[in-house]
Amino acid sequence: MGNPKAFLEIHRQEAGYRPIQDRIHDFSEVEQTLNTRERKLQASRCMDCGVPFCHWACPLGNKPPEWNDALYKGDWELAYRLLNATNPFPEFTGRICPALCEKACVLNLIEHEPTTNREDECAITEAAFREGYITVHHPERNGKKVAVIGAGPAGLAAANDLNLMGYQVTVFEKNEAAGGLLRYGIPNFKLNKTVINRRIALLEEEGIEFRYGCAVSIDNGQLTIDNEANNSQFSILNSQFDAIIIASGTPTARDLKAPGRELKGVHFALELLAQQNRVLAGMEFSKDERITAKGKDVLVIGGGDTGSDCIGTAHRQGCKSVTQIEIMPKPVEGHVDPKNPWPNFPRTLKTTSSHEEGCTRRWNINTLEFLGKDGKLTGVKVQEIDWKPNPNGGRPIMVEKGKPEIIKAELCLLAMGFLKPEHPEYPENVFVCGDSANGASLVVRAMASGKQTAQKVHAFLTK
Repeated sequence: MGNPKAFLEIHRQEAGYRPIQDRIHDFSEVEQTLNTRERKLQASRCMDCGVPFCHWACPLGNKPPEWNDALYKGDWELAYRLLNATNPFPEFTGRICPALCEKACVLNLIEHEPTTNREDECAITEAAFREGYITVHHPERNGKKVAVIGAGPAGLAAANDLNLMGYQVTVFEKNEAAGGLLRYGIPNFKLNKTVINRRIALLEEEGIEFRYGCAVSIDNGQLTIDNEANNSQFSILNSQFDAIIIASGTPTARDLKAPGRELKGVHFALELLAQQNRVLAGMEFSKDERITAKGKDVLVIGGGDTGSDCIGTAHRQGCKSVTQIEIMPKPVEGHVDPKNPWPNFPRTLKTTSSHEEGCTRRWNINTLEFLGKDGKLTGVKVQEIDWKPNPNGGRPIMVEKGKPEIIKAELCLLAMGFLKPEHPEYPENVFVCGDSANGASLVVRAMASGKQTAQKVHAFLTK
């Protein structure tokens, strides 16, 4: 430790966001950065903990004390080497990770002022790209080939590790570009897509082959790749690959089977988010295809991060108003949830940059019906509810509390999560990882699963 008293003398300082009146008019990243001096001071706050819980809390096993110390001492290259030893893509997690390590930080448990690990991580990685610390690796090939289905965070992490081990890796992706939810589910104001493009270009230079427009279909344990480019199909199980990794994520969003669901103006959240990202990438859509909140009252059903992303996108599209409803109770405000103490992740109220831009938030609200006129959405009938303990245990029982009411809305976005895929029994050389194996979760957990699966593949192919 360069300064063992820093945590006593220096308070947590976040970079913060761009002013609301500026950022809601564009899709540039909202988060700002600290200057080099302030960033080093923040890194100096990381203590020499007897038991660094940040190591344990991070799914990737990141070691913030080590790279924070290097950052404080000004050795940015060493900081990146230590960070990259466990995290293949810190430029992603440094922007969008909920920072499980910070929730486990001793300074958070005692003072509620954890070390700024996530921001430090991003600063270290951007410095590494800027200064040329990140170079192209050309590993010696071992003659074996691996196919990865899905170019999301799990698939990319698995492909990266296997490529560096010497395997010839081919990634099949159904969309027109790599990234998965990083590209099509997360708005540019949180993760600019040039950050993804930069990493994909590096992976290609290192020998990973990407094939786009290739969707996988699963039928009775058979894996078939449908290639849109040349309108062809082939069975990947009967191909030249020694092992196959399925990292296709959770493509099926949870629907809401309420009357009026078919009305024009009711969409899954990703329909809006993915289309907006494609528009920013230069893709054009017809007036009938375009999903926009411009001039509309918007209702978002679902209180998670995806719902928050819809709020920020709606503001930038020029909406009239945004309301977000959640069927579960309002989380506890503050830093500690007495019903969910350490070491569990704190279930406390989260206010994002999108919420700060303007939004009516309501909890314990159940959706009854979508209302419309001439086939178009005009409002949503909802009802306030309450939750009572289940005498038989398990999920609490929902009971009606208030009278039904109508929330005016011309656009309703369903952000209620995703369904975990079901997989048949595969041959022993087929592996499943990420959200496809575990259900929808965090990007950092998907990356960790991809790395673990790469090790399983390596063990299988070298046994």
